[in-house]
Amino acid sequence: MSPAESQSAELAARVPQLLEAMRSVGSGLELHSTLDRICETAAALTGARYAAIGVVDEDGDGLADFVYHGVDEATARRIGRLPDGRRGLLGALIRDPEPVRLADLTSDPRSCGIPEHHPPMRGFLGVPIRVQGEIFGNLYLAEKHGAEPFNDYDLNLVRVLATEAGIAVGNARLYEAAGQRERWIDGSVAVTTALLSGGDADDALQVVAEQARRLSGSAAGIVLLPGDEGGLEIVAVASDRASEMLGTAVPPESEIVSELLDGQAVFVEDAATDPRIVTGFARGYGPTMMLPLQSDGRVLGSLVTPRARGERPFTQAERTLGIQFASQAALALMMAESQRDRERLAVYEDRDRIARDLHDLVIQRLFATGMMLESAQRRSVVPEVQDGVGKAVDELDVTIQEIRTAIFALQQGPAEVPSGLRTRVLREITMAAVPLGFKPSHRFAGPVDTMVGDLTGKNLIAALREALSNAFRHAEASRIDVVVDATVNLPDGRPGVRLTVADDGVGIPQGGRRSGLRNLRRRAESLGGDSRHGPGIGEDDGGTTVVWQAPY
Repeated sequence: MSPAESQSAELAARVPQLLEAMRSVGSGLELHSTLDRICETAAALTGARYAAIGVVDEDGDGLADFVYHGVDEATARRIGRLPDGRRGLLGALIRDPEPVRLADLTSDPRSCGIPEHHPPMRGFLGVPIRVQGEIFGNLYLAEKHGAEPFNDYDLNLVRVLATEAGIAVGNARLYEAAGQRERWIDGSVAVTTALLSGGDADDALQVVAEQARRLSGSAAGIVLLPGDEGGLEIVAVASDRASEMLGTAVPPESEIVSELLDGQAVFVEDAATDPRIVTGFARGYGPTMMLPLQSDGRVLGSLVTPRARGERPFTQAERTLGIQFASQAALALMMAESQRDRERLAVYEDRDRIARDLHDLVIQRLFATGMMLESAQRRSVVPEVQDGVGKAVDELDVTIQEIRTAIFALQQGPAEVPSGLRTRVLREITMAAVPLGFKPSHRFAGPVDTMVGDLTGKNLIAALREALSNAFRHAEASRIDVVVDATVNLPDGRPGVRLTVADDGVGIPQGGRRSGLRNLRRRAESLGGDSRHGPGIGEDDGGTTVVWQAPY
């Protein structure tokens, strides 16, 4: 048989293999499994011992991924880090994406930096993979069986296979992008539903953090809102390190805070080394997205999704989807805020009506009743009757004073809240008396107004409000005792304040909703608090006793 006939016979024998290879390459839609299948198929088609695909990163100067075939796991562990494509022969193929065929790659001047424990390779064939005209990566083959060099037939077959591979990769990319968009849309729907459900605002923000973490494949999801003294404060965290992050304030002097509050997204390649990062815990992370929660030109806060050190950077598609998710979350936050404002306005209008009714009807009737009793007392000649009527008149006067105090509390707006902690506690108790149908008893111990700081006082009032709300909604209580004690020492010896709210109700049922108690616990932990039942908050069933304590 002549050489030409021999070559024709070899080509005819390989055509069915090529067709089968093309069918195999295009049979899946998941991107990574498609790359694995391309490597395996190319190796089988050419008789190569090793095959790999280097996926070029978005900047076009290195590799974002490296998929290989023919190297066992033990050898891969000994080799260590995968090539980054920034130097050597792989880097040259990225800069000049043209087919390369070498009989001995070790003699090529572009070949350098081969790591220790790497298996020996001589014959080499590299072909670019293009997706819709753009370079996706390169297909590498090495060490043909029998130590023969790769020939022209191998090159032509691999070029055809690379074309088919480009089509398969394009389809897989479209499928992956569609699935990714669908997941982000579902996450946005979950956030909107949580924010507009009328539930606890802290729980809704926690949903934002958890969804952002899951969708972005990050190590954490963090929500920050503007702090009282400028800057941003962490209010919700989805992470294994949530307790150490919650309540952390990022100062307004931070360059990143200024950009976020101006509505600009910030992308950090490595939080551990970026000089703009000022919070200590952030040094443990790598690639990070910092997205403004912005809607209609208003910045409500920020959403941060950091990945672990060494993880791949966020792609342009992930950045775009993250920005869209943050905008949707901000819109849902604004809608929830508007909804709460409407509910708050309805409450204020109802309180005004109750105050008017108390003043115009109840007090007038009590005055009239008191005058009738005084008249009857003057006409009576029996001393016992006079004394009894006099006591009744005195009780009516006390009742009128209490009603006037309640009217004053009902007519106060949020901006008129007094600064003293004792007064704020009394106001919360008085306000709770309306839905409860009775007024909780109260007792103060120690210098409550002078010793308890503003931040601790603010959190104590929030804890009291949550505890009274739980008692009204769940406990079915007929008696509630509130004690604020500013003379306690915490377990670590620091002086602090303790709030105790005890009721005689049915307690929280088994499996009942405890998100309010978790909110109180997080508030106490953010202040360094503790309690007899663990950090920050404790509760006992059979009647409920909530104990919240924190340092001054």
